[in-house]
Amino acid sequence: MSSRPMLNQREAAAACGVSRTTIRRRREAGALPGAVEDPHRGWLIPVEDLLAAGFHLNAPAPPDEPPSPAAPAGKSGDVGGDVQEVAELRAELERVRHEHALAVAQAEHGRELAQAEADHLREQLQARGEHIADLQRALKALMPVPERPGLGQPPASVPGQARPETGPAVAPAAGSEQSERSVGEGRRRWWGGRR
Repeated sequence: MSSRPMLNQREAAAACGVSRTTIRRRREAGALPGAVEDPHRGWLIPVEDLLAAGFHLNAPAPPDEPPSPAAPAGKSGDVGGDVQEVAELRAELERVRHEHALAVAQAEHGRELAQAEADHLREQLQARGEHIADLQRALKALMPVPERPGLGQPPASVPGQARPETGPAVAPAAGSEQSERSVGEGRRRWWGGRR
């Protein structure tokens, strides 16, 4: 086995600046023949295979050496630690981007559902409003017309009609022509026939 480290798919993708899908496709295509599956870390890919497949890695790091006590942490010139940290940060960035894209997609889906529900409720509201208007018209048609004052009495002067007498009824003199006519008219039936 070589002295260079083996990276899992996530680390290899971060170190090469490509997506995990690209690494997986290359592994499945046989471009990374030294890849082995580890039950704890997943697929482990040797750095030599990545270089042989044409990937450009960040500067390879020598095996980790403990930092000297005189050098403060982070200033030891440990390039391997930086590569690992960069790979982890890139993986974290990819995870956050994925979560953000998922959250945006869920929010958009929720907005579309809410819009569809609002449209449906507007249609129902309009249909119910029309139904209520129909019921109001039907109710209005079934209700009696309210009586207006003065409807019971005819207007003061209608041509061709006699004015009603407002005082007590006075019988015309017997034997007069007017009395015979009024008696005869009083006995007429509504269809105009005589007795």
